[in-house]
Amino acid sequence: MSEKELIIKGLTRRQFLALSGATGAAALLAACGAGGGSGRTLKVGLVAPITGPLAAFGEADEFILGQVREIFSEGIDIGGTIFPIEIIAKDAESDPNRAAQVAQDLILEDEVDLIMVHSTPEINNPVSAQCEANGMPYISTDAPWQPWYFRDDLPSPEAGYSWGYHYFWGLEDVIRVFLELWDEVPNNKTVGALWPNDGDGLAWASPQGFPPALEAAGYTVVDPGRYENLKDDFSAEISLFKEQGVEIVTGVMIPPDMGTFLTQASQQGFNPKFFTVGKAALFPTTIETLPDGLGEGITTEVWWTPTHPFVSSLTGQSAAELGAAYTEATGKQWTQPIGFVHGLFEILADALARVSDVDSPEAIRDAIKATNLDTIVGNINWSTGPVPNVSKTPLAGGQWQAGSDYPFEMVVATNTSGVDIPITGSIEEKSW
Repeated sequence: MSEKELIIKGLTRRQFLALSGATGAAALLAACGAGGGSGRTLKVGLVAPITGPLAAFGEADEFILGQVREIFSEGIDIGGTIFPIEIIAKDAESDPNRAAQVAQDLILEDEVDLIMVHSTPEINNPVSAQCEANGMPYISTDAPWQPWYFRDDLPSPEAGYSWGYHYFWGLEDVIRVFLELWDEVPNNKTVGALWPNDGDGLAWASPQGFPPALEAAGYTVVDPGRYENLKDDFSAEISLFKEQGVEIVTGVMIPPDMGTFLTQASQQGFNPKFFTVGKAALFPTTIETLPDGLGEGITTEVWWTPTHPFVSSLTGQSAAELGAAYTEATGKQWTQPIGFVHGLFEILADALARVSDVDSPEAIRDAIKATNLDTIVGNINWSTGPVPNVSKTPLAGGQWQAGSDYPFEMVVATNTSGVDIPITGSIEEKSW
């Protein structure tokens, strides 16, 4: 079919250019009007933290939603029938109780056909639990697999869950990455821990998490204990770290707490060689808002960048093209969740194109389970483990350094993930 014929059928030039390079044939067929009839509207729920202290995780959602709503605007071909797609996005407001409530609303009031959720155990876990309790197919991402998998509602570690599938890296990967980062600058191997009293913090501080792994690698761990999120005074922790000669601080913090700690550490003359944390340190918007240039030199894990060697199955965009499209549309620097939120919709399109009966939750669940798809974040295949319901993605290590186009830019400095993620710079001791 020619470009002219596509445009006559209501496909815009922008849609044509996006779809013509895609491997997502189902979306292209739908946009071209292929198929033998029209089906009912399929409803898809999306739950994410758009406001509140975790809002940086949802910063790219509006861009991704605009992109995929355009792609799905003519529906999707499933077995020769075109089904309109309605995406209903809900703000979890960075609150677990709110996340559970909006998931319940999507299931019982909006009567969605499946739910997608992203960003931290505080959001993913309550949504996942609601889906399991109500027999709702769901896809989850942007949380280490252990705190997502080992929930209170896990029926059996061997059998896994009945309705949901998660893709992301695990604690074993982030531990490896942090150790690789710390090997780049000489230090005394004394680590101060900032693990909060939440899903991430409890997992990272557990016997399956950082303490035994760091000790086995020859590090001394100084752990003041779990703290409550939105803490306003880290003086006790800073005093202990200074007393114990800590040269590395690590943790998994929300953005406000990272700002509070760094500001107080600087004021109190505590200047460790490494400040390496998950969660809060991922986002350029968070790094740029830290006072007095304190974002420079922060190290963290790297899930996704525009230099990753992956292509979208939905749009045909490379990681570089997707990142550039985000910057062009928003005027902002790329952010790591772009790839993983986009990946949710790749999996959605692929699974729906293969579903045997759209009116059967079990059939939708089974189509998700059978996924083996190369996406913008790598291959997603739930038959490969490490446990049922989980597919792992690669992880590298990076550092925020003074940038040319933006105040701070992410340098990918370590990569032993087995995937060819380019190294773009080297680690420097953190500046204060």
